[in-house]
Amino acid sequence: MTNAKLVAKILGVLMLVEAALLLVPIGVDLYYGEDTIFSFVSSAVITLLAGVVMMTYGRGADNIMNRRDGFFIVTMSWVLFTVFGLLPFYIGGYVETVTDCFFETMSGFTTTGFTVIDNLESLPHSILFWRSFIQWVGGLGMVFFTIAVLPVFGTGGVQLFAAEATGITSDRVHSRIGVTARWIWSIYLGITALETFFLCTAGMGLFDSICHSFSTTATGGFSTKQANVMYWDSPAIEYIMSIFMFVSGVNFTLLYLAAFKGRFSQLFRNTELRYYIATFCYFVLAIAGILYLQGGMGLEESFRKSLFQVATCQTTSGFASDDFTLWPASTNILLLTSMLIGACAGSTSGSIKCVRIAVVVKALKNEFNSMIHPNAVLPVKMNGKVLPQKTVLSAVVFAIVYIIIAMVGTFLYYTTGIGLTESLSMSVSSLGNVGVGLGNYGPAYSCSSLTDFAKWVTSALMLVGRLEIFTVLLLFAPSFWKNA
Repeated sequence: MTNAKLVAKILGVLMLVEAALLLVPIGVDLYYGEDTIFSFVSSAVITLLAGVVMMTYGRGADNIMNRRDGFFIVTMSWVLFTVFGLLPFYIGGYVETVTDCFFETMSGFTTTGFTVIDNLESLPHSILFWRSFIQWVGGLGMVFFTIAVLPVFGTGGVQLFAAEATGITSDRVHSRIGVTARWIWSIYLGITALETFFLCTAGMGLFDSICHSFSTTATGGFSTKQANVMYWDSPAIEYIMSIFMFVSGVNFTLLYLAAFKGRFSQLFRNTELRYYIATFCYFVLAIAGILYLQGGMGLEESFRKSLFQVATCQTTSGFASDDFTLWPASTNILLLTSMLIGACAGSTSGSIKCVRIAVVVKALKNEFNSMIHPNAVLPVKMNGKVLPQKTVLSAVVFAIVYIIIAMVGTFLYYTTGIGLTESLSMSVSSLGNVGVGLGNYGPAYSCSSLTDFAKWVTSALMLVGRLEIFTVLLLFAPSFWKNA
């Protein structure tokens, strides 16, 4: 069983953090002279009271945290952050129903980028800022953010980090998890500031630059314009965002080691990064060739549009510089494949991720070789090191379960009357936290036409995908709730 008082205490702390975050957009409101202060202040007060109640219940809790507590806290923190994070939308009446508010907020925190809003330009700047800001906070994770700014979890921070940063590699650059979190957040903040500067120099206004940098670094996809990046029709902006989306898809630990420790050689020796670069270049060149030969675009435009859209799909960012659903059908298949592969573990991107793809490919190759050489010892290696068989099995199982859940999602969408192709793209995009689909759910449309049932399915898939499946699914296992 979980330690209920400890769980309540930590969730209470996280609610206090969210209450503080809800006050940040007030500065934007005051600058633009808008009328959203009540929405944010009342939301912050409600969140604060909820946090105080939880902390009061958890007073005197045993501070020993096990992995079971960690998994439960992480999953519940994402749900609670969404529940209280939707309050500004609902109280201010900017999004009408609770379902739509939950959908929009979950899409933000999980950095998916789907939206139910059809009139973005009519929203106050502070609300637009909140949408992008929650993506930025959710990019590296709310628990990870809290560990970086508040050293309140002690040794329990390791359990929380392990639960939120699941996967084959959750590398640490320092023995203390709090120091690791702060160093990685410094890289995250630096990339965001750098992109803001470049977008401003390219002609995007400061407010739009900040919001789009939040969303790009988080690989989120929320824009301040209904037409997304197509609004600016600027090659310079497209190139800048493409570069920063690609960089945000790299393992942040590698970026830290390269930027602050000068270990550039580790970038080139990293197996996953090589897979990421190879698949990225393949998709860019293949789609650029199709657009040039069949899409009626010039050479530079073909490359630029392909670069941007592959960057947004493979890093699961969800931006759009063109309506790619109008491109030749073969490009849509390639983009859907890039959504499934994803970028690197330890980045802000979603989907299966290149490290697991690399492990699965190597395992399959070894399986074929063992049929020819049955007595050969064929270990799976990553970065020159032999992986334990348990790690290899975990990657294979993850990929299988991922595909199964994507298929279940496709079926659920299909039962609501959505076409098969659109259902598949919505399922893959939601589970991978991509934020763009095909057909009526492509970059030219919002998700407002989805039924309420489909919106809740999407919200569930976004959460499951963001926490990499098992963190959430564990809560539904009967053995999870039994005494150890």
